[in-house]
Amino acid sequence: MNLLITGAGRGLGLVLAAEALERGHYVLAGMRNPDQAGDAYHELERQFGERLQAVQLDASDEEGIASLAAEFARDGRTLGSIVNNAAVLEGQSSSIEELDFRDMEVSFDINLYGPMRVVKHMLPLLQEPNASVINISSEAGSLTNAYPGNYPYTISKTALNMFTKKLSGVLKERGAIALSVHPGWMQTDMGGKNATLDPRESARGIMDLIERKIEPNSSFQFVDHVGREMEI
Repeated sequence: MNLLITGAGRGLGLVLAAEALERGHYVLAGMRNPDQAGDAYHELERQFGERLQAVQLDASDEEGIASLAAEFARDGRTLGSIVNNAAVLEGQSSSIEELDFRDMEVSFDINLYGPMRVVKHMLPLLQEPNASVINISSEAGSLTNAYPGNYPYTISKTALNMFTKKLSGVLKERGAIALSVHPGWMQTDMGGKNATLDPRESARGIMDLIERKIEPNSSFQFVDHVGREMEI
């Protein structure tokens, strides 16, 4: 299977790439600046060679995403899964009275419009059996469990869940699935050192969803990393 993973230079994206490669898949590692990939990425290159390819993918750059999709099409490349992982966490501690709407705009641009841009241009390539679009979401996007503050991130993730639900109807017709996945509170740059979950554990669960080893049952296509239904 060919997987396109955005935000693959670090954090969960990088760990997902490693898990997919170890399972024998091919990974297109989307990064804003592939030339700045770190040592951990280069170690994966050393181990897995041509099954790992860095591609320049900025979730805010629709023209660049369209160009990359056209390049894949010219090369005859198909995709089995699109993993929209790239995200930002802006204005987390701002109260509504202090909220800077530039933080809202950036958050929606990357966390919502970014996945929409990627799907818009990459969807024609999603042709492999049991294909999927995995949008990395968060329990913070749950309406049921909404809490005060953190407006940019939480509201953008709630909107992402709606995009997933709408997309799932389109994909169902071709035997593919769309899921919003809460990966857990992980020990990454975004999650912080106090997080309780090893990102590799989350990556294993997400890959089981991609490989259909786990068949989630969710009316709203919103699950955690082991396929349990999340409250919308």
